[in-house]
Amino acid sequence: MSKRLRARFAQTKREGRAAFVAYVMAGFPDPDHTVPLLLGLEEGGADVIELGIPFTDPLADGATIQHANEVAVSAGITFADCLEMVQEARAQGLSAPLVLMGYENPLLAYGEKQAAADAAAAGADGFIVVDLPPDEASTFRQACEEQDVSFVPLIAPTTAEKRMKTITSAANSFIYCVSVTGTTGQRAELPPSIGELVTTIRRYTELPIAVGFGVSTRDQVAEVGSVAEGVIVGSAIISAIEAGTVDGCVERVRSYVERVTGRSVDKS
Repeated sequence: MSKRLRARFAQTKREGRAAFVAYVMAGFPDPDHTVPLLLGLEEGGADVIELGIPFTDPLADGATIQHANEVAVSAGITFADCLEMVQEARAQGLSAPLVLMGYENPLLAYGEKQAAADAAAAGADGFIVVDLPPDEASTFRQACEEQDVSFVPLIAPTTAEKRMKTITSAANSFIYCVSVTGTTGQRAELPPSIGELVTTIRRYTELPIAVGFGVSTRDQVAEVGSVAEGVIVGSAIISAIEAGTVDGCVERVRSYVERVTGRSVDKS
């Protein structure tokens, strides 16, 4: 659980590289492909996987992930379905740490304590809850701690430095650093201030820092990996899923991850 996340970041540190964290939406492009996609991400080189929980109002997400979310919501994918997908992926051999990412409302509807317990039982390692600040998450954080699943907090460029100590103290595996203001999505260039933001966060924690929002190409992965312990990619993976037939989506995603992580020589 939390230990698996910590162990993976420790492993990539020993190997002298940043962890590659890959995001995919549960139920997209359809429910039958989620488990194969999770396995394909790991096969391609993903060190940690984020599985998106569909929600009707994904305000932090850009157009690409919003579309994937809409498809999953239309397919009727629930939080319980997400847990079944995690359980099935583990049964089929998925070994990478997996974090459930989404919004607070589905967890409240399911029951926060039950959500943490059932996530642990399914084989999930943690939660990223975009709209749940640590200082408003005492009940859920306690539930996660009891089940040894991580609560992963977010820090953005707009986060006041005086709040960073509070936010980082809620973490026990890694910190999610949002690289830009605004929503998720691919960008031609990343802001030059990423390194400065990571340096500021490091004043308040020794935990790994993973940077997401806007990262898509191999060069960007390398750029972020030079200043942070983790690199998070989401929208580009959704785009790879959409780039051809549904039947070919797993191979496209596997190949994309291989390229951007440098496992293959073709640059992306």
